Amino acid sequence: MSGREHGHDPALPHTAQGIAAPHAADELEVVPGFERENLQGWIPQLATEADIRAVIEKAFDYRGDVTITRKNKDKDKEGSQVTGYLFDRRIGPTLATSVVRLMLATSNERPAIPYSEIAAIAFTGRDTAAGKSYEAWVKKYWEKRAKGEKNISIEPEALE
Repeated sequence: MSGREHGHDPALPHTAQGIAAPHAADELEVVPGFERENLQGWIPQLATEADIRAVIEKAFDYRGDVTITRKNKDKDKEGSQVTGYLFDRRIGPTLATSVVRLMLATSNERPAIPYSEIAAIAFTGRDTAAGKSYEAWVKKYWEKRAKGEKNISIEPEALE
């Protein structure tokens, strides 16, 4: 076993007697969370390869449906659209070898779309976890308790 597994961390400051000095993290009772971006309704510009890759990473982390517009090789027609939950992405060295996979709401299909075929991505679905942080739950709990409610439970919202 390493020293770290035994609770010894060489990165922590130590005193001359070998006893660890108080660390700021030891004084924290709650570690602050992080704010999630509100992406619902966002239709980003995909001008460069870096833009495409960055937006796909955001879409992968998004907890709602996205609509992908595919490029169409026939200039007279618009690209086809696919709407679903982006559950997988396979990152390759080029856009042609990188692929996203969607779970469609309307069928059991799991289409794979190469990054190179994506003309646009729109964050069209409701972010099912928006406003569902632990802090929001605690706030609701204390509001109910202040009203004098007993046996308080916060039930999840029904999915659409």
